[in-house]
Amino acid sequence: MIKREDQKGKKRKFSKKKESEFDQKIVDLARVTRVMAGGKRLRFRATIVLGDKRARVGVGVAKGKDVSLAISKAIKIAEKNMINTPIINGTIPCEIKQKFGAARIFLKPAKHGTGIIAGGAVRTVLELSGLQNIVGKIYGSNNKINNVYATIEAFKKLEKLAEIKKDLLDRKNAKIKDNAKQETGNQKNEKVTNRSVAKLTTKQV
Repeated sequence: MIKREDQKGKKRKFSKKKESEFDQKIVDLARVTRVMAGGKRLRFRATIVLGDKRARVGVGVAKGKDVSLAISKAIKIAEKNMINTPIINGTIPCEIKQKFGAARIFLKPAKHGTGIIAGGAVRTVLELSGLQNIVGKIYGSNNKINNVYATIEAFKKLEKLAEIKKDLLDRKNAKIKDNAKQETGNQKNEKVTNRSVAKLTTKQV
């Protein structure tokens, strides 16, 4: 805490700003105008990507009267819309194609040592998400905002696929365990019946 004496002799306390756990990059910063009754209204639009490089990433788009206000609004929106990226051995689990508006992207897993092979706004999202080896391609529009949102939607689909795959594996393992228990139970029953048959035969003899 930093203390400072004002003119009246009172001490005021100032708290230091907490450092954010997320890295941020400005993908797009544009001037936008809106025609009103009294003329044109000028504003700024900021597109921010946040990520901790440990599978969490988010995107925020906001407008403000000045650049700093637009950026701060976009950061808050991105923090609220964070998602988890499914990362397996530094890459994504499978290939995926995604469309958002006129933007179309293709993401493909890569071997260790390949690095991030992608361009434009897609590369920014991939870097901040923590992916180390991946290949990305932009097929449709070069609109930065649409490409960013297409990448985020692709991550959401991959997360759902990973959850479905995990559920299927859990069910498969549960069935294997049940079958193993049934087999062990059948073997015990066979042993018991064999012993009883052996006892009967010895009594008869």
